[in-house]
Amino acid sequence: MTELSAGPDELRRAAPAIEAPRIVSLIASATEIVHALGLRDRQVARSHECDWPESVLALPQLTRAKFKVEGTSREIDQRVKALVEQGLAVYEVDADRLKALSPDLIVTQDQCEVCAVSLADVERAVCTWTDSAATIVSCRPHSLGDVYADIRRIADAAGVSARGEALVTDMMRRLDDIRDRVRHRTPPRLVFIEWVEPPMSGGHWMPELVDCAGGVDLLGITGGNSPWITWDAVAAADPDIIVVAPCGYDIAATTRAMGELAGNTVWPALRVVRAGRVFVADGNAYFNRPGPRLVETAEILAEILHPDVVDFGHLGGSYVVHPA
Repeated sequence: MTELSAGPDELRRAAPAIEAPRIVSLIASATEIVHALGLRDRQVARSHECDWPESVLALPQLTRAKFKVEGTSREIDQRVKALVEQGLAVYEVDADRLKALSPDLIVTQDQCEVCAVSLADVERAVCTWTDSAATIVSCRPHSLGDVYADIRRIADAAGVSARGEALVTDMMRRLDDIRDRVRHRTPPRLVFIEWVEPPMSGGHWMPELVDCAGGVDLLGITGGNSPWITWDAVAAADPDIIVVAPCGYDIAATTRAMGELAGNTVWPALRVVRAGRVFVADGNAYFNRPGPRLVETAEILAEILHPDVVDFGHLGGSYVVHPA
């Protein structure tokens, strides 16, 4: 069993090219990377969160959440935190089914134990294997640069390094095009909400994407973990725009979660709320999925921040205006 979670230069030296690999992706962003690399026919299984492209839904599902995923954002937060505080895994991997598939390459992550199946979960699942040469690639995206490194890591391990470089180059080119469109405009001040109750702002790659789209992220931490915040802190920041896109939530789920703010005394008094400048977006598909569609995330942000000069056609599909 080969595990690849070091720096990208070390990984490119260590990762052997696999001839027509059988790939298991246990994280949704990696599944999208695998498909963007032209390896869709090589993927043999997925996680319960892998849902795009839609064709992956036909693949065997090897993971499940160990907590009830229904309920309010606060209830879900409490359930996950209870598992973590007890030192328990948040997700479970079907180890027997994984072994039966005889994968050559398993892709997981060791960035966030509460967002998806982790490296530790996979290691527990394969720890008894003695007859397999499967390579484990563990993604660790905290910035756009890390996302590019993960793409290269997966491409290298699958023996398609040139495709990885081409995908990264295309993503960078498209992001540069967005920057050019808004370069000389006054940047609106934005607060990004990654969880509703308790509120969390966006870290990791989110402030970079806001900057690319011509805005200023007021509460995010570039390259760091997403910070817990308070609604009082949002009021003190006095943003021009709020974007709400919780991790794992589509627009419908986010709209329901916004109902949890009905009794919040700070929320209706916010200048941005009164002005109708709150937007609900698909965080599950875009903002919180560190793969190729982060480019579309930047497009969405650019439309929200500069609607008079940018229109990629995302309004009404990938994001909506939240009613005041």
